Amino acid sequence: MKKFSLLVAASLLAAGSAVAADLPSRKEAPVLPPPPPPPPIWTGFYGGLNIGGGWQDASSSNVWNNWALLNQGAIAVPGGFPGVGWGWGANGGGSAGVVGGGQLGYNYQFGQWLLVGVETDFQGTSIGSNNGGGWGGNLARINWFGTVRGRLGLTFPSFSSILLYGTGGFAYADVQRNFWWNQNSAVQTGWTVGGGAEWLFMQNWSAKVEYLYTDVSGNNQNWAFNPGFGLNNVNNHTRFHTVRAGVNYHFNLFSGGAPVLAKY
Repeated sequence: MKKFSLLVAASLLAAGSAVAADLPSRKEAPVLPPPPPPPPIWTGFYGGLNIGGGWQDASSSNVWNNWALLNQGAIAVPGGFPGVGWGWGANGGGSAGVVGGGQLGYNYQFGQWLLVGVETDFQGTSIGSNNGGGWGGNLARINWFGTVRGRLGLTFPSFSSILLYGTGGFAYADVQRNFWWNQNSAVQTGWTVGGGAEWLFMQNWSAKVEYLYTDVSGNNQNWAFNPGFGLNNVNNHTRFHTVRAGVNYHFNLFSGGAPVLAKY
């Protein structure tokens, strides 16, 4: 009986060891690396349309001179000599109109908060179309204008679909100046500066609002279309403000596909 009890005990011990061997060993859970940050969602090419309004600044100057009159051997204005201008002071300002056109650009986003880019746009306008000319009237009409600008913007990790930016660069405009004896236009060049906000509301679509202040000047004095008493000359500065709303489609050709909006 004693031998039988020892045999049973030995059998149970062997069975317990076999069951314990079959149980999975207890190991520490692996430490996973943190997930990578979301990819930049603004990098890539884009294009879109915009519409808004604009108005001329009261500091726009409408000065004409007799430089070309003398150079062309025409009638000299009393008291005048080459390089000295005369005329009437400043624009009345406030001549508003509609602005509309399109834009193309490229953004590059550094990390999760800094963006640099370049944008060009072309706009048709009716700014100044209601001027009446004459000595006291608003003498400048802006038929169209365009810009080539840099952009510098900021996004925020918790609001990566919102972009705040400043912008500035080169500007050009077709400016028509009217007077009772002469009507002519010239492509004037200058600069523009402003800023705006843009919202990436879908994977490839954004909406924006933007303000620009533009200052252009230049001449178009020639014997056929803008003779010596022409109104567009180097002394004229056409200054105007524009406020535009627009939409952009983001192609994202080099950013690994469509952007993924951040999840809050």
